[in-house]
Amino acid sequence: MTIISAHEELHYIHRAGWLRAAVLGANDGILSTSSLMIGIAAAAASAQDILLAGIAALVAGALSMAAGEYVSVSSQSDTEKADLETERKALLDNPDGELDELARIYIARGLTEDLACQVADKLMEHGALEAHARDELGISDLSKARPLQAAGSSALSFTIGAALPILVAVAAPHEHVAAAIAAASLLGLALLGVLSARAGGAPPLKAVARIVFWGAAAMALTALVGRLFGVAV
Repeated sequence: MTIISAHEELHYIHRAGWLRAAVLGANDGILSTSSLMIGIAAAAASAQDILLAGIAALVAGALSMAAGEYVSVSSQSDTEKADLETERKALLDNPDGELDELARIYIARGLTEDLACQVADKLMEHGALEAHARDELGISDLSKARPLQAAGSSALSFTIGAALPILVAVAAPHEHVAAAIAAASLLGLALLGVLSARAGGAPPLKAVARIVFWGAAAMALTALVGRLFGVAV
């Protein structure tokens, strides 16, 4: 086969790590902060109490998101490192067996035995551990766990999301603060759905409908709780 010209398609999988963390953080920032503030407002709290609750939710939520992402993604990273170390030891102790294992993977994917052996042999020559990490373990640079990136993306996006209902609470009249927070937050969630869908190359309508539906449900429920119990937290 002769390669005529370079051809590259636009893919989005390389964004998966930070995009997941950023979308989760922004969604949680908007939703948890606005829901808490709406619940407090429904309990007939003062404007100062509503604003204080929002700021506390922003600080606590951003730190919680960062810590949670870092711990969970670090666990994934530790597992990957342990598997790579096991594979590195196996390549030293039994290179022929590892070559055969790699060839059997390619045979299972549709290559003939001769071609699978040739491919496995060449890949083992040019990076045995990388070949086994990718084709046996499913670990590649695109999917590799990055704890600091995930933690930073989550904390920053949560802070940006949580700032929206807080700013609305500062600007809106106290008697309409709950409605203003709900409207602005739902609009923010819809915009987030569009942006995340476009960043991931997915249709935006489904993402918007999903995020707005669950956002509205969460806000309505917390407002009901605040109204029923009438307790300012």
